[in-house]
Amino acid sequence: MAWLRRWAPELAVTVAVLVGSLFAVLNDDAKPAHHAAIGWVLTVLSCAAVFLRRKYPLSVAGFTLVCCALYYPLTDPDGLVLLAFAYTLYNAAAAGRIRGAAFLVVAAMAGVVIGEVSSRTGRHVDNFAFFLMTGWFVALVAGGAVAHYRAEAERTKEAEARARATDERLRIARELHDVLGHHLSLINVQAGAALHRRDPAQAEDALGTIKDASKTALQELRATLGMLRQVDQPSLSRVAELAESVGASGLTVRTEIDGVARDLPPDVEHAAFRVVQEALTNVARHAGAKTVVVRLGYGADALSVQVDDDGRGGDAPPGTGIRGMAERARALGGELTAAPREGGGYRVRARLPVR
Repeated sequence: MAWLRRWAPELAVTVAVLVGSLFAVLNDDAKPAHHAAIGWVLTVLSCAAVFLRRKYPLSVAGFTLVCCALYYPLTDPDGLVLLAFAYTLYNAAAAGRIRGAAFLVVAAMAGVVIGEVSSRTGRHVDNFAFFLMTGWFVALVAGGAVAHYRAEAERTKEAEARARATDERLRIARELHDVLGHHLSLINVQAGAALHRRDPAQAEDALGTIKDASKTALQELRATLGMLRQVDQPSLSRVAELAESVGASGLTVRTEIDGVARDLPPDVEHAAFRVVQEALTNVARHAGAKTVVVRLGYGADALSVQVDDDGRGGDAPPGTGIRGMAERARALGGELTAAPREGGGYRVRARLPVR
């Protein structure tokens, strides 16, 4: 019965128009029907047009108005064809054709005025009925307009909700990539070193580093998954801890501060920490470097993050790391560049506005 639910409004209007017109004919005993065949043809055409109102809302409203303009002067007694026009008028306004619907109201009432003035048999619509009909039509257009704007607001709200959900999924995906990518890379490096070291003491040191890195990875993974519960996010206070964990793989990591360090908005500190983390991960995995310098610049309106290494340089391998860092910077209205340095090595630089 899906078709019945879909066409229920059109069927209801059709039944009301046909039954109402039939009762009008049957209850009019004063005089015989005049041009009854034309009247029924116009009635059926109006009802049939109603079924096209979803695809052609304004055209169907205009067509039913033309049917009314022909029906009422030519036939007698009067049926309920006007109901089909009223419904399609509301539908046109609800579909967003508000100006067109308002024009049809003006045209309809102008047609009534012209018909009354040119009638040779006197007035058929008194002043009260005229103003009542005008108010009825205006109310239908206003109601349709309200329904249209309400539907637009709902669609906008749903689109914004979908966009927020998408942004949240991307944010969590970046978090998981940064957390797991960094620590698993350290574990991979240390595991490889342990396999090639014959000295048990050195192998034991590598295994200890692996244990610490895996423990930290689990802690950060729990924190990342707990972001939906508003768990505290990583901040720049942990950069020293991050540098120490990377240094365990054999890299020398220096941290430099330009300006006066201060507390920043949590989203800025979080993004800066993840940029440093991903940059150090890339150095440990791909650069073949010995030294890395992490420089944090505290400006009046922005935080700059710069990570330089003395590795082999060259183009960065394709992946999601640099793209994720750039997305973090753009989400805050900032920018990020990642390119080889002229003197050798590689540089990642981000500027994060502080609002």
